Amino acid sequence: MHPFREAVENHDMDAVAALLSDDVVFTSPVAFKPYPGKPITAAILRAVSQVFEDFTYVREIANPDGRDHAFVFTATVAGKELQGCDFLHFDEDGKIDEFTVMVRPLSAAQALSEAMGARFEQIAQEAAAAR
Repeated sequence: MHPFREAVENHDMDAVAALLSDDVVFTSPVAFKPYPGKPITAAILRAVSQVFEDFTYVREIANPDGRDHAFVFTATVAGKELQGCDFLHFDEDGKIDEFTVMVRPLSAAQALSEAMGARFEQIAQEAAAAR
């Protein structure tokens, strides 16, 4: 099992954060502009781990050189079932430097947007404290 998947499935958000490069760029499924940097990305991932219920990875896809991975998942947000995928790119040091999330259907993406929007002040404060 990939160390990222293992950390997520064990709810070890410190281990997830340790896998992020300092210059990681996080692209949200519900925000237009990407979020650059480890502090904000780690804070977003901590918050989403609290928002998702019944989170389960169902498939892991990797390219032969191991630098690109897709982790397909299911979860529930505010009673809405969703399917999603974490697309990760790893730099030459094995750290995540690109993290893109996509989710469907639209109703679940909207529920995710609302749930994360309600936590955004907390996310911003956690990211600022980590700098």
